[in-house]
Amino acid sequence: MDADSPHLSNFLYLPTSPAHDPWLRKEELTCFSSSPYFLWVQKYSLGPSLGTPLRESLLSTGRGDTFTINCSGFDQHGVDPAAFQAVFDRKAFRPVINYSIPTQVNISFTLSAILEVIWYNQFIRWNPEECGGIRKLSIATENLWLPDIFIQEFMDIDETPTGLMAYVNSEGCTRYDKPMQVVSICNLDIFYFPFDEQNCTLTFSSFIYTVENMALGMEKEVQEISNTSQNLIQSKGEWALTGIYQREMKMTVNASQYDQITFYVAIRRRPKLYVINLLVPSSFLVVIDALSFYLPAESQTRVPFKMTLLLGYNVFLLMMNDLLPDTGTPLISIYFALCLSLMVLSLLETIFITYLLHLGTTQPPLMPRWLHSLLLHGTSPMQCCPTVPQKGTKDVDLTPAHLPGLKEPVELVGKVPDPGEAELSGCPGSTRAQQEGEAQKQHLVGLWVQFSHMMDTLLFRLYLLFLATSVITVIVLWNT
Repeated sequence: MDADSPHLSNFLYLPTSPAHDPWLRKEELTCFSSSPYFLWVQKYSLGPSLGTPLRESLLSTGRGDTFTINCSGFDQHGVDPAAFQAVFDRKAFRPVINYSIPTQVNISFTLSAILEVIWYNQFIRWNPEECGGIRKLSIATENLWLPDIFIQEFMDIDETPTGLMAYVNSEGCTRYDKPMQVVSICNLDIFYFPFDEQNCTLTFSSFIYTVENMALGMEKEVQEISNTSQNLIQSKGEWALTGIYQREMKMTVNASQYDQITFYVAIRRRPKLYVINLLVPSSFLVVIDALSFYLPAESQTRVPFKMTLLLGYNVFLLMMNDLLPDTGTPLISIYFALCLSLMVLSLLETIFITYLLHLGTTQPPLMPRWLHSLLLHGTSPMQCCPTVPQKGTKDVDLTPAHLPGLKEPVELVGKVPDPGEAELSGCPGSTRAQQEGEAQKQHLVGLWVQFSHMMDTLLFRLYLLFLATSVITVIVLWNT
């Protein structure tokens, strides 16, 4: 075989042999391997009168059973494409000399959308000293065999640009960096939104080659992949990478096994946007609604004020609905529902108290014994609670003039005559009965007013407990 031939593809293949053609005489037969990828170099010559070689190649035997590319003159005349033509012609086949040995393919990736695949092409090998010190070349990927690595969770069409290059060194190590944007399936748990952490998986596997033909491995340590990805992600987007974990396994389909490498990508949502746009305005509206309890219970302005707040809160929820997840019931939705429920309950309580106080101006109903006992044991002067009288619960001195809708209390409760007028009229017993009835009515009115103060106090404490719990929950979820 002439190793100094200028063109790799400049040969004539003769399928005949001396057994089939007596005019041919076999001079040399060399087989570099017993694999299905035979490179037979056969020299046949015609009879004694026609003895010229009919086949020559730029591939020469190297160490053992490997191919060696003749790269003489690369440092003077550039890379000759014909020197790699035999390799390019075999791109449809796995680049191994011994077909029983699987091709080791190492993979790595970064979250900057770069997939790195490394394998050895045993058909490519040259001596750098004979090639002017050239140790690495870039070759178009359409001329090389590429492992069919795919991501099982991939949901979109692969839009990897064409015309990419792969780097090949003198030992046949091929490195292919594939830029790709992955739209994958990820099982999201949004209960703790916007303080949620997600664990998405990326499973790399081969679609064609089983474990007998291809073995997947790691090119880098998973911690190095995680650190590199964190350093390359410069944008401060919605998600922050917290870590990458890896597990190797084998997938069995019928009687075939395929290598798999699964990466678990742990990401955490940055909650600042949602806290500022959702939690803070909602908390402000709830705090204002809680402060409305400092308005007098008999005031006619409390109901319109609470109705305005409730309407504003509903408009706020409609405007911020686009920021919430489309599916599932996150914790923040429960928080909004509780806020809305508290505001509705506060409005209903205010309407009920207004009705009771208005009823007390006309004909106050008798208070049930159990409610009276509850009122006696459950009310006490509290400095932190609004609308509670400061002199105790026994000295309730609220005249009907303090009640809503009452301009002249004498017209509604009646005019109490003086003792002299009662004596002149000749009905002192009637005067005493009227005074006792008026005192009893005043006492009933005071009890119902005290009951309204107790309801305001309980609801106000419920507001304070809810706000404190919400603040503590946000702090804990943000810091964990």
